[in-house]
Amino acid sequence: MSRSDSEQGDGKQGGGEEGACEQVLSYPLSSRTALGPPEEWRQLRQQCPVARVTLPSGDEASLLTRFEDVKQVLSDPRFGRLLDADDAARISDTESGGVFNDDMAAAIPQTGEAHQRWRRMLTKWFTAKRMAALRPGIEAMAERLIDDMVKRGHPADLKAGLGFPLPVWVICDLLGVPDADRDRFAHWSDTMLNLTRYQQEEVDAAQAEFVEYMAAHIAAKRAKPGDDLLSELTTGTGPGGYRMSDRELVATGQGLLIAGHETTANMIGKMVAMLLADRRLWERLLADRSLVRSTVEEALRLDANPGLGMPRYIAEEVEVAGTVLPRGTTVMCSMAAANRDETAFDAAEEMMLDRAPNPHLAFGVGPHSCLGQALARTELRAVLEVLLRRLPSLELAVPPEDLRRVEGLVIGGLSEVPVRW
Repeated sequence: MSRSDSEQGDGKQGGGEEGACEQVLSYPLSSRTALGPPEEWRQLRQQCPVARVTLPSGDEASLLTRFEDVKQVLSDPRFGRLLDADDAARISDTESGGVFNDDMAAAIPQTGEAHQRWRRMLTKWFTAKRMAALRPGIEAMAERLIDDMVKRGHPADLKAGLGFPLPVWVICDLLGVPDADRDRFAHWSDTMLNLTRYQQEEVDAAQAEFVEYMAAHIAAKRAKPGDDLLSELTTGTGPGGYRMSDRELVATGQGLLIAGHETTANMIGKMVAMLLADRRLWERLLADRSLVRSTVEEALRLDANPGLGMPRYIAEEVEVAGTVLPRGTTVMCSMAAANRDETAFDAAEEMMLDRAPNPHLAFGVGPHSCLGQALARTELRAVLEVLLRRLPSLELAVPPEDLRRVEGLVIGGLSEVPVRW
C-alpha cells in the first residue's frame, strides 16, 4: 500500500496556492473529449506539482505533471521500478496489481548493473540503423492492410484495419513468431494491460498461456535459431559471458509484446485522428512530406491519452518540487501532462508540425527510457507516409468530439477511428 494520508500531509508543498493540493484525485484523470487533455493538468502544473491520487487498485500515489519534475524523477536512480515492494502501490484492481507489479515484470533486473547488462543485450538490436532496415517490410505490410481496408469499403475503422494489426505483425516478426499466432498475441497483450475489464483468473490464464507458449518458442529457437531478435537473445552472449535465463527471455518477450504492440497500435490511431481533426494539418502534410518526421514527434508530444504514465517507487525520503516524499512512496510520472508544460514548450497546447527542437518525454528519459523508441518512430513514419500516398482524401467519418477513448487500459487509445476517403 502506498503512503497514508497522514504521511502525505507531512510533506511541505511548494509552488501552489494553499489548499490546492488537498483534494485526492481519481487516477487516471478523465477528459471531456477523446483527443483533449484533462482540465486538471494545467491547474496541477501551476498549483500542485505533487498531487495526491487514488489508483484503480484503490491505493494512493503521488502524481507529477511538470516537465522538469518528471524529467528529474525518471532520471534519478533513487526512483526505481521495484513495484513489487510490500509498501508499493498496486496499479490495477486485480490481486497481482497489474502488469507493473506481476512476477514476470520482476524477472527482469530493474536496477543497477544487472539492469544495464540486460538492457545492453537489447540495445544492440534496437538501433536506428537496424530499425530503418525494417522499414521496407513495414511499409509493404501497411500497403497490404490498406488494400484490404479499401476492398471492404468505407467508412472503415482505421484502428482495426491498420493501427492494430500492423504492430502485432512487427512484434511477431521480431520475435520469430508465425503470423498465424498473432491473434493470440493480441489477446494476451490486451488482457495483461487491462486495469479493470478482466478478473484476476482471466489475467492469470493469459499470463500462463503466454509463458507456456514463449517457453516452447524459446526452446525451438535455441534448437534452430533464425535471424530474429529472440534467436539472437537466446543464443547470444553479453559482456562477461552474460546469457539471459529462460525466465528473463520469457519476461523480455512479454515486455516487447506489451510495450511494442499496444502503444504503437493506439498511437497510430491517435496520430491520424489528431491530424484529421483539423483538416488543415493533413493538407499541409500532403503539400510538404518533409514534415512527416517532425509531425510524428509532435503527435507523440501532444498525445493527451497515452495511459497511466510511468510509475516509480522510492526506498528513501526524497524531495521533489518542494514536497518531501516519504520512503515507500509510489510516484506516477505523467509524461503527457509534462509534454504540455508551457515552461518547456512554446504554444504547448498547439500542434506545430514543424516544431524544433522537440524534447518531449513520450518515451521517457534516463536509464529506463523506452528501448523500442526507434522501432516505434519507424512504424509511425512508415504508416503516415503510406497513408498520405495511398489515401490523400482521408478524413474522419465522425466529428472529432464523437471519438471515444478506450477505458481501463494501462495504455491509452481510441476505441475506434472511423474514416472515409
